[in-house]
Amino acid sequence: MEALLRWAAEMGVSDSPSPPSAAESCLGRSLVVADFPDAGGRGLAAARHLRRGELVLRAPRAALLTSDRVMADDPRIGARVSAHRPRLSSVQILIVCLLAEVGKGKSSVWYPYLSQLPSYYTILATFNDFEVEALQVHDAIWVAQKAIRAIRSDWEEATPVMKELEFKSKLLTFKSWLWAFATVSSRTLHIPWDDAGCLCPVGDLFNYAAPDDDTSLEEEHSAELTNCKQKNEMSDSSERLTDGGYEDANAYCLYARKKYRKGEQVLLAYGTYTNLELLEHYGFVLDENPNEKTFIQLDLDICLGGTWSKDSMYIQPNGRPSFALLCALRLWSTPANRRKAVSYQIYSGSLVSTENELEIMKWLISKCEETLQLLPTTVEFDESLVIFLRKIQGSTNYRTDVKQSSFEQEFAVFLRFHGLELDCSDHCQLPARLLQSLEKWELAVLWRCNYKKTLTKCISYCESLVHELSLQLNQQ
Repeated sequence: MEALLRWAAEMGVSDSPSPPSAAESCLGRSLVVADFPDAGGRGLAAARHLRRGELVLRAPRAALLTSDRVMADDPRIGARVSAHRPRLSSVQILIVCLLAEVGKGKSSVWYPYLSQLPSYYTILATFNDFEVEALQVHDAIWVAQKAIRAIRSDWEEATPVMKELEFKSKLLTFKSWLWAFATVSSRTLHIPWDDAGCLCPVGDLFNYAAPDDDTSLEEEHSAELTNCKQKNEMSDSSERLTDGGYEDANAYCLYARKKYRKGEQVLLAYGTYTNLELLEHYGFVLDENPNEKTFIQLDLDICLGGTWSKDSMYIQPNGRPSFALLCALRLWSTPANRRKAVSYQIYSGSLVSTENELEIMKWLISKCEETLQLLPTTVEFDESLVIFLRKIQGSTNYRTDVKQSSFEQEFAVFLRFHGLELDCSDHCQLPARLLQSLEKWELAVLWRCNYKKTLTKCISYCESLVHELSLQLNQQ
């Protein structure tokens, strides 16, 4: 890490408005590298008290790893990639450039940065079949399978140019492409001239903070706080809450999103992502995500009855139906011959009648209960499984810990998927590849557990409302 910080300082990266001398670290004035085991792992902490909106990191354009920079520095790469450009997306081009630099080894100007990148990632596309099935929910499984298919297709399209560039056989594999894709997906920052974004040494050490509903956060930020760390090719950047951007001074500038005390972890809001989106693009989930959306299967006539998009009809983290879902259900439960007469009332968010509201609350209870019953495990089971998986990942004798647990059968299935048997190994510790798979299994269980918790909250909310509405009817 010291070598990276020293190299970044030489490239002009600094945590203060004035660039540091080449001999010192790029950090120390506003930020320091620190470990936060319960909050994202390695990250950046405040080296002093920081004010909201204060500049905490500045990276000049010369320090950013971009496809145009790589192609300009290496005309051979530029010529080959340009010949294939009409058939390749900006993300594919950046991945090719990243792998080309990796292939150069220590001769790459980016080597101090590239050598510090993670050796593996936990984004959804890296999940194997066992880990994907552990998500349990059909929509989540479909998203994972779709992501894997799309990335494999991109790799196949880009393979000819990589062969022309005479990549080493190891870098031509799908495994290497997937690693590079995950690097780009989880670590790039938005830049105005390339949809793929850029890799920003040191700037990608910030961990994530979910944007909340406090609109004053945006109002109090300066105009420069735009377009920070988006997923490649995400829709409409104006919808994203942000903490930095590429500025006229030809540098990427990142700012403190709130006041920080010395030693506190400094976080960035990458955007308003659901947990499934965070898992797909960044490889983690949040226990408490204010931007979470829990979707349930809706009949076609509910989806087509009004003007609300399907994506807007979901259950909120507190268990309450979204405005669009509530309105759609009110319209759907209204007799067809009365819908036109009450449509204005429904679109304004008003109750149609107590009876109507009772009907849709009971329908939601039934739908959530049905959804939970169709899933193979309960919230309580999943919570216990997460505790077990975390224990096994740190175990010095996993066989003993497994046999003493209530999850021997589930773990045996996991081992068999990887071609192993619980009683046939001479090792007390699991190999690295299985530990990585356990980490992703845990993420899948965490995601599905949060999904079920939201459905349970929805049932409780609706039951409470049914009780209140029933009392109102009885008093009439």
